Amino acid sequence: MAATGVLPFIRGVDLSGNDFKGGYFPEHVKSMTSLRWLKLNRTGLCYLPEELSSLQKLEHLSVSHNSITTLHGELSGLPCLRAIVARANCLKNSGVPDDIFQLDDLSVLDLSYNQLTECPRELENAKNMLVLNLKHNSIDNIPNQLFINLTDLLYLDLSDNKLESLPPQMRRLVHLQTLILNNNPLLHAQLRQLPAMVALQTLHLRNTQRTQSNLPTSLEGLSNLSDVDLSCNDLTRVPECLYTLSNIRRLNLSSNQIGELSLCIDQWCQLETLNLSRNQLTSLPSAICKLTKLKKLYLNSNKLDFDGIPSGIGKLVSLEEFMAANNNLELIPESLCRCVKLRKLVLNKNRLVTLPEAVHFLTDIEILDVRENPNLVMPPKPVDRTSEWYNIDFSLQNQLRLAGASPATVAAAGAGSSPKDPMARKMRLRRRKDSSQDDQAKQVLKGMSDVAQEKNKKMEENGDPKYTDLKTRRWDQSLEKPQLNYSEFFTEDVGQLPGVTVWQIENFVPTMVDETFHGKFYEADCYIVLKTFLDDNGSLNWEIYYWIGQEATLDKKACSAIHAVNLRNYLGAECRSIREEMGDESDEFSQVFDHEISYIEGGTASGFYTVEDTHYITRLYRVYGKKNIKLEPVPLKAASLDPRTQLTRGNCAWFGKATNHLPSPAASMPGAFSGSLWPK
Repeated sequence: MAATGVLPFIRGVDLSGNDFKGGYFPEHVKSMTSLRWLKLNRTGLCYLPEELSSLQKLEHLSVSHNSITTLHGELSGLPCLRAIVARANCLKNSGVPDDIFQLDDLSVLDLSYNQLTECPRELENAKNMLVLNLKHNSIDNIPNQLFINLTDLLYLDLSDNKLESLPPQMRRLVHLQTLILNNNPLLHAQLRQLPAMVALQTLHLRNTQRTQSNLPTSLEGLSNLSDVDLSCNDLTRVPECLYTLSNIRRLNLSSNQIGELSLCIDQWCQLETLNLSRNQLTSLPSAICKLTKLKKLYLNSNKLDFDGIPSGIGKLVSLEEFMAANNNLELIPESLCRCVKLRKLVLNKNRLVTLPEAVHFLTDIEILDVRENPNLVMPPKPVDRTSEWYNIDFSLQNQLRLAGASPATVAAAGAGSSPKDPMARKMRLRRRKDSSQDDQAKQVLKGMSDVAQEKNKKMEENGDPKYTDLKTRRWDQSLEKPQLNYSEFFTEDVGQLPGVTVWQIENFVPTMVDETFHGKFYEADCYIVLKTFLDDNGSLNWEIYYWIGQEATLDKKACSAIHAVNLRNYLGAECRSIREEMGDESDEFSQVFDHEISYIEGGTASGFYTVEDTHYITRLYRVYGKKNIKLEPVPLKAASLDPRTQLTRGNCAWFGKATNHLPSPAASMPGAFSGSLWPK
C-alpha cells in the first residue's frame, strides 16, 4: 500500500482488534498525513505510539479497552484533536497530562472505567468541552471551579463514583441536556441546581439515596425533560416535582417503596414508558387510563390483585407491553384485551385462574408469559374469529359531549363532579298523586263503605258476639300491599350520570352487564338498556329500552318488559319503555351503541324448571310354553322372527315399549302391539 502512494489521502483507519503488545506498531501510519480519525480499540497497547505525532490533522482518537497507563506523549502536539476516547484502561490521575486541556478544539473526553480518584487537573481550562464522561472511577469530589468555564457542556456522566455532594456552580450548565449521576452516595445533596438547567432532557439519579426531602419541590421550568430515572431509591410516593413535567416520555420509579399513585399522573399526557416494578402498589388509579400514549407499562413484583387494575385500562390504545409478573392477580380485566397493539403480555408468578376469552383477539401478541400459575385454565378459542372489539370512551366528559351538552357543562364535568342533591332526587322519585280523582270511582267507594257499615250495624243489633268488637274498616285495608322497592334490582346511583347502563335478565332478575359487553347480546336472552343524558335545560333525562332475543324464553321476555317499567317508575321518568327485537332494532337504539351491535349464540338458562318428555324403549319378547308359559327377550330385529323356527300353536312373539311393568302374554298393554304368529 505504501508503494501505491495512497496513504497520504486516507481519512480514517480502524485498527481495532490487532495485537500491538510487543511494541510493534505499523510505521506506515505516520505516512497517513491526512488522517482524520483513528481507532485502536482492543489492541493491547500500554502507551500511545510515537507515530501519532505525524498525524497533524487527526481529529478523533479512540484507544478504548487497552492497558494504557498514561496519555503523556504527542497528544498535545495535535492541534486539530477534538475527541479523546480512552475508556476501560488503567489510567490514574498522574497519567492524564495537563497540556491536553490547552487544545482549542477539544470537545469530547471519555475517561470512564479507569482508576481516577479526582477530576483531572486543569480540566476547567477546556472551555469548548461538550461531552465529558468520567463514569466508573473513584472520584469523591468535584472542584468548585470546574463548571465555571465549562458552560457549553451538553453531556455529563459522573455515575458510579463516590460523590457525596455537587458544586453549586453546576447551575451554570444552562445548555446541559444529559446529566447522569447514578450510583453515587448523594444522601445530603439537595440538588438545588436542577431547576436552573433549563435545557435538561435526560436526568438519571438511580441509587443516589433520593427521598421526598432531598428533591426540589418543583421542576416546572424543565419543560424539555423527557427521561427521568429515580429507581433504587427510598421514595415512598411519587415526588411532587415530577407532576409538573408535562413532556416526560420515560419514567423509571422501580425498586422504591411507593405504596400508591396520585390522580395527578394524568398530567403525563406524553408518557410512553412507565416502570413501577418492585414497589408496594396494591392498586392503580383510574387516572392511568388517560395516558393514551403509553406504550410500555411495567408492574412486576408489586401487590396488585384483580381489583387493583382499573377496568378502563383498555383505553390505553397505544399499549404494546404490559408486564405484571409476581403479583396477586387472579384475573385480568377484560378491557385489557382491547389494547389491540399489545405485543408483550407477561403475567408469570401470579394466581391466575383463567384469562379473558378475548385474549385470542390480540392478533399482534408476540410474547404471552403465564408460567408459574398452577391453577390457570386457558379459555377455549372462540369459534367466530371475525368478531370485532371496540373501544369507547366512557368518560363523563365524552358522554356529555355525545349527549350534546354545552362546552361549559363539559368543562365543569372535567373539573369535578358536582355534589348530589338528595332532596331533589326524592322529589324526582316521588310519584305525584293525581288530585283530581274520578267522581264515579269516589261514588263506588262510598257506596261500598256504606254497605259495610250497615252490615256491621245489623250484626251488632243481633247481638252476635262474634262481630261485636269489629270496627268498620275500608274494603282495601285488608289487602296486602306489596312494597314498591326496586333498590335490590337497581342501585341508588343508577341513572344519575350521563352514560349507558345495561341489565341482563337472569332467573327473573335484572343483572348489570359489564361495560365491556355493551352492544353484544346473546340470542337466547333479554336485556334492559338505560341511556342517561342531559336535555336542553341541563336536567337529567332517560331513554329506556328492553331488547328481546329471537331465542328467548317467555319468562325472560315478560321479566324484561316488567322490569323496564319498574325502572321507569324507580327513576320517575316520563318516557315510555321501548321494545326492541333482535334483527329489527330501531336507529335510536343502534345509536346508543354507535351502530356496533353483535349477536352471540346461546344464553343463560330459563328461570323455570323444565320437564323432559318420557322416552319409551321398544323391546321384543318371545313367549313359549303350553302349561308353564315363559317370556324370553330377543333382539329387536327381523332375524328374531325367523320363519324357520318351528312355532307350535300357542307360541307367539310380543312387542312392547318399556313401562313400569313386565309385558303379559295374556293381555296387551296400552301403547303396545301384540299378536300371535302361527305356522303355515
